[in-house]
Amino acid sequence: MPPSINGAEHAAPVLVVPGWRDSGAEHWQSVWLRGDPGFRKLVQDDWENPRLDEWCRALASAISSFGQQPPVLVAHSLGCALVAHWARLTGESAGQAVAGALLVAPADADSPDHTPDELRPFAPIPTAPLPFPSILVASRNDPYISFQRCLSLARAWGSEFVDAGAAGHINVDSGHGQWPQGEVLLASLRARPS
Repeated sequence: MPPSINGAEHAAPVLVVPGWRDSGAEHWQSVWLRGDPGFRKLVQDDWENPRLDEWCRALASAISSFGQQPPVLVAHSLGCALVAHWARLTGESAGQAVAGALLVAPADADSPDHTPDELRPFAPIPTAPLPFPSILVASRNDPYISFQRCLSLARAWGSEFVDAGAAGHINVDSGHGQWPQGEVLLASLRARPS
């Protein structure tokens, strides 16, 4: 890992926010967690049956555990919708609680054409601007969301938009283990003044 990611002295801490069914051992989120003992992972009681209220409470608790050091959230798939819901419920104070968010390959919980019914509790996905800096990374051939929907969410959330090309769901199945491009994006968020 580049020094700006691993062991950066003045960089914001990181909270990894997996999506539905968690992130497997070779998923880039898990690889990053193993590479930096300072990274923390949000843990859910039930990864198979996502419940919005329970997942939001777990995220709120994990964020508050950072105290006076607001973390950068690193969300994947359904984790992106979770971040948007938490921000909506928390309101403007979310901007003080979180230093930023890297939102990767959101799962479109609103679309039965793209996601299974288990994700419907997260619909509708909030479209209010996020009160903290964010980067949304989208793939042109993600089976869980259309590219246009990603553009729309990025505009609504006020997120910087990154086109990852034809990258699938940006997970192990699409060949993303270490994912160096993501590390660079995370480093840019962590280095921003809070």
